[in-house]
Amino acid sequence: MNKILIFFLAMLCFFSCNTEEQTAVASSKAERPEYAMVIHGGAGTILRKNMTEEKDKEYRDALTQALEIGQKVLAEGGSSIDAVQKTINFMEDSPLFNAGKGAVFTNAGLNELDASIMYGKDQNAGAIGGVTNVRNPINAARAVMEKSEHVMLTGKGAEEFSKKQGLEIVDPSYFKTERRWKSLQKAKENEEDMGYEIQVLNEDYKYGTVGAVALDKEGNICAGTSTGGMTNKRYNRIGDAPIIGAGTFADNTSCGVSATGHGEYFIRYTVARDIAAMMEYKGSTLEEAGEYIINQKLVEKGGSGGVVALDKDGNIAMPFNSEGMYRGYVTPTQKVVKIYKDE
Repeated sequence: MNKILIFFLAMLCFFSCNTEEQTAVASSKAERPEYAMVIHGGAGTILRKNMTEEKDKEYRDALTQALEIGQKVLAEGGSSIDAVQKTINFMEDSPLFNAGKGAVFTNAGLNELDASIMYGKDQNAGAIGGVTNVRNPINAARAVMEKSEHVMLTGKGAEEFSKKQGLEIVDPSYFKTERRWKSLQKAKENEEDMGYEIQVLNEDYKYGTVGAVALDKEGNICAGTSTGGMTNKRYNRIGDAPIIGAGTFADNTSCGVSATGHGEYFIRYTVARDIAAMMEYKGSTLEEAGEYIINQKLVEKGGSGGVVALDKDGNIAMPFNSEGMYRGYVTPTQKVVKIYKDE
């Protein structure tokens, strides 16, 4: 009789625990938002005292509009790839950001553009570097990912490929803005005064990359990044934005990351991949991984900048070690835009 009673109690405990576990899993799944997106528009010395109310509003409105573009795609059941591309297209077309229309100038007075995109479902990726006539570089990066056997194309070859894919090709003068031209002249004047080569990112020392990471209703993550690089750069310099694992990374099993900062450091220390690796191999949360890589490891190495990231459960992180970062995120229940460090 005692054996029967013990067996009955054991079975009751088993089914009870199993039910609790299923409930916990269901609860965990329910907590994940249907979709999520996080974006950035560059990081650096972005201080309230240097920002007029009008300029502050202009940036916040642009970030909000960018988020709404991605949100519409995701809310309607669209893919994270489409959401990232369309969101970055908007930012590339805005002269506020150092990407596309607002790109900074090289020492030779050109605009050389870089971009990359990565899909977390199959970890396919595409990137382009040093193009001068592709209106939306992120479109070219996606074309490389989906319509070629390669991951990265650069220079004239990337431009020829983009043209063959039917992407919009513009005269290089399209990218010229007076604000960025003045930044180049200022950099050259400083260079003459100091007697050696220098590079500045723009008049406010901002790392003017744009990027987006999205999680769609199917649970697929996509990350993309686009930039004009550094003001006064030479020798066809390419930064981290088009480098998979440095400026962009996505994996459905961990997270998606888009970076903005001093590209050389992000390349050397594979910042975007490092965040995902901490989650994959160490079991760190997205927040823990982001904080460690950006605010400890990168700082110790002398690098400046930040990332936006989201994981497979829709958790969002936006760590940065500079004075500010244009950033924001959206879910079905939240829309947040921030600029300064104290927000």
